[in-house]
Amino acid sequence: MPNQDARVEIGADRLSAQGFDGSGVTVAILDTGVAGSWIQAIQNTAYSKRLVTYSADASRFEDYSGHGSHVATIIGNTIRSLNGQPLGLAPMVTVVAVKAFDGNGSSTYATVLSGLNWIFNNRATYNIRVLNLSFAAKPQSFYWNDPIDQAVMRLWQAGVVVVASAGNWGPTAQTIGVPGNVPYVITVGAMTDNYTPANPLNYRLASFSSTGPTFEGFVKPEILAPGGHIIGTMDGNTALIAQQHPAFQLHIDNLYIMSGTSQAAAVVSGAVALMLQADPSLTPDTVKCRLMSSARPAVDTQGQLAYSVFQQGAGEINVYDAVYSQSTGCANAGLDIAADLAGSAHFGGPAHQAADGSYYVVDQSGSPINKQGYLWNNGYLWNSGYLWNNGYLWNNGYLWNNGYLWNNGYLWNSGILWNQSATASPANTAAINMWVEQE
Repeated sequence: MPNQDARVEIGADRLSAQGFDGSGVTVAILDTGVAGSWIQAIQNTAYSKRLVTYSADASRFEDYSGHGSHVATIIGNTIRSLNGQPLGLAPMVTVVAVKAFDGNGSSTYATVLSGLNWIFNNRATYNIRVLNLSFAAKPQSFYWNDPIDQAVMRLWQAGVVVVASAGNWGPTAQTIGVPGNVPYVITVGAMTDNYTPANPLNYRLASFSSTGPTFEGFVKPEILAPGGHIIGTMDGNTALIAQQHPAFQLHIDNLYIMSGTSQAAAVVSGAVALMLQADPSLTPDTVKCRLMSSARPAVDTQGQLAYSVFQQGAGEINVYDAVYSQSTGCANAGLDIAADLAGSAHFGGPAHQAADGSYYVVDQSGSPINKQGYLWNNGYLWNSGYLWNNGYLWNNGYLWNNGYLWNNGYLWNSGILWNQSATASPANTAAINMWVEQE
């Protein structure tokens, strides 16, 4: 069964009942495009003024993959499901669909950068407030030397809330992709209701969901969202995914089921649109803070944490609580994006690796917070402003108390060591988080 209850799971149905639908908010989606059939279906409606398309690779604007259509319609679909709820989390948003990936979900850094630069240059024209990035590339350098990461940081600095998928390379540690490895942005992992939507105790982390920490020591993902068997639209006649997986088409035309951190990121982008509709003055840092402070970590039947901070971050989002949250200052503490982009300072996170290969979080003195990296206070309320989300200056070498030397590279037990000048080439590949088995 498809997950028709993702809206209920994160509290979006309660906001919908109060009139929140994403009106007045523009979400950009850098992906494989959107289906021509979807475009045609709305050309003669009021919604037609809320769809903008651009092809970053100079090809005909059409979604030959199906991935971009699926992601876009998780965010902004007005079609209603069997339970009467719109399929889109924010059905009345304006969608700016930028095509940067081909039918196989492949692209290059150069093409992705072209799309990101177009979004940056046109952000004011279309009032772009949210950017959904449901793709991943293997990190080839520190985040501050990666061209895609740099472009994403510029957008965040300019006031665009960037939502990135963690990647579908889990459950192995240190599998967060570019641009989800950028410490500033909101990186999303995937939960599944395990086909038992009425029983939250059966919900679990999706096995494919990528796990932190990043190679710079940051805890990622920050949050989780429903990413199992999610409904979206794609054109069954032209989309490669639809042709390769016909069993996952619903009886209603052009509706398909997909799983992935791509879908989870789309859920969060829709949630952010609802937050910005409620309060357009929110900055990206405050949006991130409120999503994290209102999230709910997964626990087991004994009430203990079911997953580590590197798997679930602050937990699964609750957009209703995020909309009404008053939290501030609990995200990206200790970071300076202007200095980062200028190259005058760079930052590392509080993650360390033990001799047995496990990861843990330390405070600024180098002392472990506890074995799971959590510091609890009053249930789900984090103490010290998400201590694990802080950044520590990476400049002229940072010597941790337990002997980790941050100097021209971070040497993990796995042997990853980059120098400060390592950078990804414009010819490097980037890929959409394509098909994974349904969970």
